[in-house]
Amino acid sequence: KGNDVMPWCTRCGSALSEHELATEGYKEMTHKTVFVKFFLKDQKDTALLAWTTTPWTLTSNTAAAVHTELDYIKVKQGDEYYILGKNLTSILQGDYEIVEEMKGKDLLGLEYTGPFDELTVQKDVTHKVIFWDEVSDSDGTGIVHIAPGCGKEDFALSKENDITVIAPIDEFGNYIDGFDTLTGQNVNDITPVIFKNLKEKKLVYKIDQITHRYPICWRHGTPVVFRLVDEWFISMDELRHEIMDIVKDINWIPGWGYDREMDWLRNMGDWMISKKRYWGLSLPIWECKSCGHIHVIGGKDELEEKSIKGWDEFEGHTPHKPYIDNLIIKCEKCGSDVQRVPDVGNPWLDAGIVPYSTLGYISDREYWKEWFPPKFITESLPGQFRNWFYVLLAMSTVLENKAPFETILGHALVKDAKGDDMHKSAGNAIWFDDAAEEIGVDVMRWMYAAHNPEHNLNFGTGPANDVRKKMLTLWNTYSFFITYAEIDGYNPTEKQVSYEDLSDLDKWMLSKVETFIQEAEKDYDGFHVERLMRKLDSLIDNLSNWYVRRSRRRFWKSENDADKFAAYQTLYESLKRIMITIAPVAPFMVEEMYQNLVRSVDSSAPESIHLNPFPKAMEEKINPNLSDEIDTIIKVVEMGRSARNKSNLRVRQPLAAIKIKTRTDIEKEYVLKLQDQIKEELNIKEVIITDDISELVTYVVKPNFVTLGKRLGKDLPLIQKAVAAMDARELVGRIEQGEDIQVEHVLLTAGDFVINMQEMENIAAVEDKGYFVAIDTHITEGLQQEGMVRDLVRNIQTLRKEADFRVDDRIELSISAEEEIMTAVNKNLSYLKQEVLAVDVMKSIDNAEINKEIYIGKKPVLIHIKRI
Repeated sequence: KGNDVMPWCTRCGSALSEHELATEGYKEMTHKTVFVKFFLKDQKDTALLAWTTTPWTLTSNTAAAVHTELDYIKVKQGDEYYILGKNLTSILQGDYEIVEEMKGKDLLGLEYTGPFDELTVQKDVTHKVIFWDEVSDSDGTGIVHIAPGCGKEDFALSKENDITVIAPIDEFGNYIDGFDTLTGQNVNDITPVIFKNLKEKKLVYKIDQITHRYPICWRHGTPVVFRLVDEWFISMDELRHEIMDIVKDINWIPGWGYDREMDWLRNMGDWMISKKRYWGLSLPIWECKSCGHIHVIGGKDELEEKSIKGWDEFEGHTPHKPYIDNLIIKCEKCGSDVQRVPDVGNPWLDAGIVPYSTLGYISDREYWKEWFPPKFITESLPGQFRNWFYVLLAMSTVLENKAPFETILGHALVKDAKGDDMHKSAGNAIWFDDAAEEIGVDVMRWMYAAHNPEHNLNFGTGPANDVRKKMLTLWNTYSFFITYAEIDGYNPTEKQVSYEDLSDLDKWMLSKVETFIQEAEKDYDGFHVERLMRKLDSLIDNLSNWYVRRSRRRFWKSENDADKFAAYQTLYESLKRIMITIAPVAPFMVEEMYQNLVRSVDSSAPESIHLNPFPKAMEEKINPNLSDEIDTIIKVVEMGRSARNKSNLRVRQPLAAIKIKTRTDIEKEYVLKLQDQIKEELNIKEVIITDDISELVTYVVKPNFVTLGKRLGKDLPLIQKAVAAMDARELVGRIEQGEDIQVEHVLLTAGDFVINMQEMENIAAVEDKGYFVAIDTHITEGLQQEGMVRDLVRNIQTLRKEADFRVDDRIELSISAEEEIMTAVNKNLSYLKQEVLAVDVMKSIDNAEINKEIYIGKKPVLIHIKRI
């Protein structure tokens, strides 16, 4: 049994936990700040200038704190002398004269007259100056008023310095007996009375205002006070070390959770387990008022055995108030009648014991062993290292000396879309039912799964739309398959192509899928779903934006040959295995896809996607070399598109050439082998491998003034000149390798340089991770004509779609335009007919279904289309 100063809500009439303050309990507030004169007993005209933002606590002042190593001064103003921090004279009003300088240690032990010594509760209290290492000369006066019954740090100082402790208020913030005319008045209303009293005694130096972060009650939004209360504690002096021994047996996610928990265990005080409330777990403590002996009852049977009064009324009730308070036991020391203490237990006692209390730890130990310890628990990070995580550890250490769980995920918070806390009062709270209706439950699950739980998640319709786009990419790929499979009557259970007969593109896609499944099992088992989701993003992109796009003509062609079936089979297998793998993340969407994609053609398949076993990777289909080969081509194509974007050249405009520098010789071979794919993807006529890029770009390397300005000072011009004299190309190579570079007397890292690449005329270049790609941006007349026709193709395809033509409908086409466009059409007629499925391009068409004027650039073109 002991006492401590607790954050207290005078509206609730109860303490707030450290967890409640840590997660909800601070806001910016403006408080009256009073600078008070504490006159020294042996120097009646000299006062310490102390300060406080909580004037009500001055009634309970018993000490003033200084820092021994800070400089202090004694100043004269009128007939009085004031002592304060040397660097804090800005708080003084009017002219002053410095008459003495001293260190804080010279003030230790000085006694002064308290500001409310007239109160009964202050009788015989000695007020003195003590040391506190938290005192600073950055604000206030450098002398801090200490009221041990009103502040946690103040209370700790009282134990170190043997100073009087005065607890002034009850649970609702009213002054208790001993405070004379103040007794019964509430601290929330008392500030004007305190100021009036101090002014009458001429103890106020000045009154100011300060804005600072101050603790509040999360229920009411009202400022909390700090109140000294008698409580019950569990001593942690020895137990903390036993708990620390088992912390290392746990897998902490994030990894720094281990350090955070250990830090709490090393520095925590004794564990306060009591609450001054009515509802809650009744503490099983009977304290003898006669001899002080403490009885802790270990269970219902023991309570019945030791009860001498009240058992008949209690039996049949749960051990809560008011029933348990009627039980009387006999003190085993002095024989007196003993009643239970009125306190209830801290709720965390219940939370920590749940793995034991609910699973038959006492009644059926073998059954309990089947379930203990759990594989995984999760809870939001703020505060839980000192609450739930901690109490589970404490209980399990005492009972079994064993970790209470194997893996723990401590996650951050969910904020609104702007990153602000959600509050009903602020109007930015999002209710689950509303989010489920508007955003969609699978979108929400995907968003949570993809997010790194170490960081706060910004939640709302905006972030949700970004997630929905990724999900739609997968859905649209599935929709693409369904559309063409229905057209061709493809059934995966009837038409099978052997793995050996698949194309390299098919094998690459299956290799990617099986690699994903292999890594998915590890990520799920390791509780790192966010890693899996990053790989899923990449896989969906590969499936949709490379495999399907590269295979479109295989699906479009009219003949149902083995190559088309191989494409169908690969896409079907990829979709099916991806869906089963991510079923825990998007259960409703993939169930919809599974029923249509799998169950509609395979009645032997499990009734639901969730009844399928988790897929095992087919390692024989994983081909790292093939993956590297096609991944290299994808990388080059992505960089080529970036180079086009730099010059505002859309992909429909053909270009003459692309020059590529790879990192390795094997990557050169990949590029040469698959150069046709690069040409097709980038709409470029020629692929050129190069090792010399000096004719394409030059480099200018300069020191990074942001990182080096303060560091080098006057030496910066010298370093700038030295860098300018170095071979820029060689320097870039060394920087890209991450090499530290000696320039004059200074060792520079990669971040200390700024590299500017300057392209030659008609060149657009991109560099990334050792790759270099440059495109020829000069457009000849022939290239321009081909670009016009590609624009024309896009417009005709749009018209077909708007008219609801089937994707395999053949058409007759008529085009009327200026000579320039017609010349381009005639020169690229075969390409035009192939792309839009036109069997003929004629001067006119009777009974056309589409008649529309479009524009190529600013030139009008009249289109007529008729289905055959």
